[in-house]
Amino acid sequence: MTSLQSRVLVQLRGLILQGAFAPGERLTEIPLAERLKASRTPVRQALVSLEHEGLIELSPGGGYQMRSFTMQDVSDAIRLRGVIEGFAARLLAENGASRRTLRILHECLDDGDKIVNKASMDLDDYAAYVDMNDRFHHVLITSCGNRALERTMEMLNGQAFGAPSATLPMQSSMDEGQEWMKHAHRTHHAIVHAIEHSQGSRAQALGEEHVEIARQNLDYALEKPELAAKILPGIHLIADAPARKN
Repeated sequence: MTSLQSRVLVQLRGLILQGAFAPGERLTEIPLAERLKASRTPVRQALVSLEHEGLIELSPGGGYQMRSFTMQDVSDAIRLRGVIEGFAARLLAENGASRRTLRILHECLDDGDKIVNKASMDLDDYAAYVDMNDRFHHVLITSCGNRALERTMEMLNGQAFGAPSATLPMQSSMDEGQEWMKHAHRTHHAIVHAIEHSQGSRAQALGEEHVEIARQNLDYALEKPELAAKILPGIHLIADAPARKN
C-alpha cells in the first residue's frame, strides 16, 4: 500500500469514528475525494478496505453505505483478536520462527521505533504506523503454521473493529494518543523477544495484553463524555449494549 493510500484510509477511518456519516448514508467516491483532497483511486481502494473490515457495507443501490455498530461489537471484536493473536504468538514461540519471519518482525520494530519516538506525530506518521502495524500482525498470523487460525482471523478482519489497526484513528485524535502507541509498540518488542526465546506462555499473554491497549483506550474515552463525543460519535453508545469490562 502506498503512503497516499494509507493516508486516505486513515482519514476515512477517522471520519467514521468521528461520526461524519450516519448509519445507512451512502459513501461515494467523488464527494469523498473532494473532501479529502485526493484522487478517486485511493478513495476507491480505501472504501474496498473499509468494507472488508466491516466498517461500511455494500449499498443496495450500488456503491457503499455506512454500517451501524455498537460498543459491544467493538469490544467483542477486540477481545477475540487478542485470543487469536496470542495463540499465534505462542505457536511461533514454541515451534520456532523462520529467519524470514524474524527479519520482517524486526523491520517492523525498527520502523515503529522511528515513528513513535518522534517529538510529535502527524497524519503521515500515523499512516506509516498503520502500515507497520498491519505488517507486524499479518506476519504473526500467517507464519504460525495454523491454517485454521489464519482463516478465523480472515473472518474476524471482516467484523467491525476486528482489524489490527482499526482503532488507531481514535488514538490519533487523543492528546495521549502517541503515548498509548509507544506503549503498544513496546509490547510489539516484548512479543518478538518472547518468540525468539521460545517463551510460549509469555508470548500468548503478551499477545492478549497487546489488544487490551485498544480496549483501555475505549474505556478511557467513555469515562470522559466530552472526549467520547469528540472521537466516538460514530459508534452507537446505546445503553442496552455497553462494552463489557473484565
